[in-house]
Amino acid sequence: MRMEDFIADAPKADAQRAGGCGTGTCGCKSASPRDDRAAALAIEGDTPNSTGVDAARRWFLKSASAFTTLALAPGVTLMAYAESTPAAAQTKARAPNEIVSSKNRWGLLIDTTKCADGCTGCVSACSKENGWKDTGHPRTDAQWIRKVTVKNPKNGATTSLPMMCQHCAEPPCVDVCPTGASFKRADGIVLVDKHICIGCRYCMMACPYKARSFVHEPLEDQKAHAPRGKGTVESCTLCVHRVDAGGTPACVEACTAAGHGAMMFGDLNDPASEISKRIATYATRQIRADLGLDPGVRYQGI
Repeated sequence: MRMEDFIADAPKADAQRAGGCGTGTCGCKSASPRDDRAAALAIEGDTPNSTGVDAARRWFLKSASAFTTLALAPGVTLMAYAESTPAAAQTKARAPNEIVSSKNRWGLLIDTTKCADGCTGCVSACSKENGWKDTGHPRTDAQWIRKVTVKNPKNGATTSLPMMCQHCAEPPCVDVCPTGASFKRADGIVLVDKHICIGCRYCMMACPYKARSFVHEPLEDQKAHAPRGKGTVESCTLCVHRVDAGGTPACVEACTAAGHGAMMFGDLNDPASEISKRIATYATRQIRADLGLDPGVRYQGI
């Protein structure tokens, strides 16, 4: 499927700029940001002892019932635990004296085969979490995340998928920003500092994913963790406030709660993380990989 037929081209970024908001809400260098570490998973159960065969049998049956091994493909198995750790508990919150570390790179894996056409649960969750909404002006309203339909020009097959900021390793929005308002954290999350954004919209033109929006209307009832501002540019933040607290993005949480399981969040730099294992095992794709931007969002099934 040619994503090039759907998403406009844009120049590749040659450099990156750094910046900070000075408020502490984005986890920039002035906010005393902290490291993320993976939390160990554990399954509680009885420990076998030497009191007899019955005790050992009970322990074995209880342990065995805690998980099921599913054969997915030759040589590939998936361990499905009966009481798996919630996605929000996969990482630890950073302590005030720890900095954002490049040892982590947060990203998403989206399985389009599980993404139902017409389902907008991820969009609604993002809107509620971050305080943006439709105002009746679809051409200019905020679109931190949107559902799009891509079509294969060869056979007419269509696929529905969510589109948001791709949190590129080489973000062109950062490259063209004249003030440094667009910046990338050490852990790969791309953000906008609303205090120094002048609304020039160069970043909007540079983004090949059409992932950024300009705020045209006055704002009310803003979220403290997601400051916005009329005359500035905004986009998906990967729910950075949740990530810094050891949680997971609202869109991923909503998709999981709805039983779709189409979205996975994790550390792309950690080979032991579930997202890294999935990418290493199955074919995934970065949209417009030809631009060399190395997006942090991967898609499976396209």
